[in-house]
Amino acid sequence: MPWKNQSGGPWGGGPRGPWGNGPQSPGPNSPDLEDLIRRGQEKLRTVVPGGFGSGKGILAIVAIAVIVWLLSGFYRVEPDEQGVVLRFGKFVSTSNPGLNYHLPYPIETVLTPQVTRVNRIDIGIRSGDDPRRGTAMRDVPEESLMLTGDENIVDVDFAVFWMVKPAAPGSTEDIGAANFLFNVQNPEGTIKAVAESAMREVVGRTNIQPILTGARQTIETAVHELMQRTLDEYQSGILVTQVQLQKVDPPQQVIDAFRDVQAARADAERLQNEAQAYANRVVPEARGDAARITQGAQGYKERAIIEARGQASRFLSVLAEYQKAPDVTRQRLYLETMERVFAGMDKVILDTQANGAGGQGVVPYLPLGALESRQASPRPTTQATQGQAAQGAAK
Repeated sequence: MPWKNQSGGPWGGGPRGPWGNGPQSPGPNSPDLEDLIRRGQEKLRTVVPGGFGSGKGILAIVAIAVIVWLLSGFYRVEPDEQGVVLRFGKFVSTSNPGLNYHLPYPIETVLTPQVTRVNRIDIGIRSGDDPRRGTAMRDVPEESLMLTGDENIVDVDFAVFWMVKPAAPGSTEDIGAANFLFNVQNPEGTIKAVAESAMREVVGRTNIQPILTGARQTIETAVHELMQRTLDEYQSGILVTQVQLQKVDPPQQVIDAFRDVQAARADAERLQNEAQAYANRVVPEARGDAARITQGAQGYKERAIIEARGQASRFLSVLAEYQKAPDVTRQRLYLETMERVFAGMDKVILDTQANGAGGQGVVPYLPLGALESRQASPRPTTQATQGQAAQGAAK
């Protein structure tokens, strides 16, 4: 059956398909590309008379190209970055964050490394994915096992925090960022090797006991200084901000035995402290007693010497008097001796001469000492006692 052009096909009714009208443009018809090119050429002809093929057209194109080329020298440095300007591949200067300008490519180029971000490298441990617990840490014995100064093995896990050393703006001497870009091919590998070497050196000259107890801060400081000094010698442009010990333990195979040894050492130290405390208490007491006895003996010695010297001096004085008057001195010595002997006892005096002459031989005396004691504790006295006392006093 012949089709008719007016029907638009066997389904009739213009440009229609078997399912109705074809796709329609939702808005106005888009302009033709050729029409746009033609209009642009007309506008350029108004600016450049004679077209681009003329001398003025070529100069205009060159001028536009030069302007675009010069404008390509503007670049932006982010706040956490620092610009490193290279002239034909050689470092010339640094730039601050913000909008900056350098000679366009290929004369100068710029690199913008991040200089404020603090990076972390773990040594002795690695993070891994565990299907059940998520991220898990695993030990790396070939990095963490180290030999101490007293020939013990210790398992040391630590972390190193570092950043790119920022260069002074406009400086050609302090070029930390440039050194980081050009002198270090693998920054993380270099830092890891230097950190492991520094830690092994510090641990190798330290005994195991301080490492496990109170020398952690000292070790961190020593490793930090040694790492920074080594990296500066390499001119790596890397600044180590912190070295942090994560775990310091004996190897897992001997940790139980080591804990027993530590407990025994703790007991020994405790007993030594108790013995020292006892000694600190007993020794001063013994020294005090010894000093007291020594001083007492010294006092007794001095007193005995003084008394002996006094007796010797008295004897010499009595001897001098005796030599002058022997009879009188002998009688005086006898009386003084008797006075000392009979001073503290009750006595009865017998007069032998009176006894031979027919007397009674008893010499009555007034007991003044007895009277004084009676006056201290008075008791009733009879008339006969008073009479006897008066008679004795009269005689």
